[in-house]
Amino acid sequence: MQGWFLPTVLVFLRVGAAATLLPGFGEQVLPVRVKLAAALALTAVVAPAVRLHIDGSGPAGLALAMAAEAVAGLAIGFGARLFILALQIGGAIAAQATSLSQIAGGTGPEPQPAIGEVLTLAGLALAVAARLHVRVAALLILSYDVLPPGRFPAAADLSRWGLGQIASGFSLGFSLAAPFVAAALVYNLALGFLSRAMPQLMVSLVGAPALTFGALALLAIVAPPGLALWLHAFQGFITAPFASVP
Repeated sequence: MQGWFLPTVLVFLRVGAAATLLPGFGEQVLPVRVKLAAALALTAVVAPAVRLHIDGSGPAGLALAMAAEAVAGLAIGFGARLFILALQIGGAIAAQATSLSQIAGGTGPEPQPAIGEVLTLAGLALAVAARLHVRVAALLILSYDVLPPGRFPAAADLSRWGLGQIASGFSLGFSLAAPFVAAALVYNLALGFLSRAMPQLMVSLVGAPALTFGALALLAIVAPPGLALWLHAFQGFITAPFASVP
């Protein structure tokens, strides 16, 4: 038991820190007990595969190893959480562009427009259906090759990797919202021309229902390919999360 206890605790620190941010595992709507059970289950899968590579001998060495494992887990979870933020950013931009930001917004711990709520829940459903738990377990096991146990990640590499992931997350969110922004631009131009051509027409009363219907129709058309693009990017990150780090 002494040979198993310390390595398992160190593995739990990395897994637990990552699980607090991982999509599907770290959602605020999940009870804390469910999150703890998921972290323990992942630890039971990961620990036997990496136990022999972990060494935290000595009080000072043990404290540093525990801190390093927590930092490594948070880095992994942060990179994955950015993909959920990309869905929320895309939904917020689309809702603002189509004047739906105040309609049927989420009432949960993370309030957001209706489009963002739909995209987030759909993305989580797709990720779970694509065997998220298996991919996450493989990611955590392989992370020990890039982030050795008991060692803090290099600050320069970690900051460069984090900035790259943030930029990619914003780019992905803008890509998801691009059709809504383009459609809103065309709609506003057409509405402006119509207002100049027929000043007596109350274009706001005519245009508001058309904008809402058009936004919902565009969401039904754009959401499937957009979510497929998001899932492909997310699976690419799960497969090689530190590809950009030399």
